Amino acid sequence: MSSNQSNAAALRAFRILEILAEADKPLALTDIVSRIELPKQTVHRILKQLESAWLVTRGTGGRYYECSARVRQMAISVLMNSGPAAARHAILKHLVDRIGETCNLTILSGDDIVYLDRVETQWPLRMHLQPGSHVPLHCTSSGKLLLSLLPKMRRERLIASLPLRAQAENTITDLDALREELALTRKRRIGINDQEHLQGLIAIAVPVMLDRNRACAAIAVQAPLGRASIDSLLNYVPELRQAALDISKTFHD
Repeated sequence: MSSNQSNAAALRAFRILEILAEADKPLALTDIVSRIELPKQTVHRILKQLESAWLVTRGTGGRYYECSARVRQMAISVLMNSGPAAARHAILKHLVDRIGETCNLTILSGDDIVYLDRVETQWPLRMHLQPGSHVPLHCTSSGKLLLSLLPKMRRERLIASLPLRAQAENTITDLDALREELALTRKRRIGINDQEHLQGLIAIAVPVMLDRNRACAAIAVQAPLGRASIDSLLNYVPELRQAALDISKTFHD
């Protein structure tokens, strides 16, 4: 195979990964073919190659394709370590300097929330989590917020598959109760964690929007209950929203 042919094959494979990444649900072969100007047999062959390299996986029944955990981890690594990461960290640090509490930047990854970045407060009482850490969706302010802003079908599919394990006394473990909480969260566009992940720890989150309808990340501030209340954290919403707006620009650069 010539270098030009190799380049063309690589670009086709990358385009198929892009199509899968952009979709809000797993796609059937016919869905992918309709989005790319290639014969069905060619798309099927590329999908088999991507699957053998653990870049694409198929769900129950084997008819629907999606990006693998390997691709999701690569995307997270790019976001954590690429050029704009330094600018995002500076914005987050400035926010912590103004608020005086720990702030973090998170994204949705599978059925978890992943920390892209985190700046700790200087207070002695704090919880240490490194960038790249995974936390549950159903009991964190960022998780509930990003869940609430997903398209309805994708949201329902995801929450139906979540293991609603109790992490603390206030964790929501009932599916209907979680749906009600997500409806309220979507309406106010603020995620609230009232000691649901860890006893004694509270947090609020606001979305980082790619455009009017799509959230790409969330910014959260958290604090121990002895030093803050939900109401006092809500006073920081204007600062959080400004930081979210500033960070959203780095996703377009």
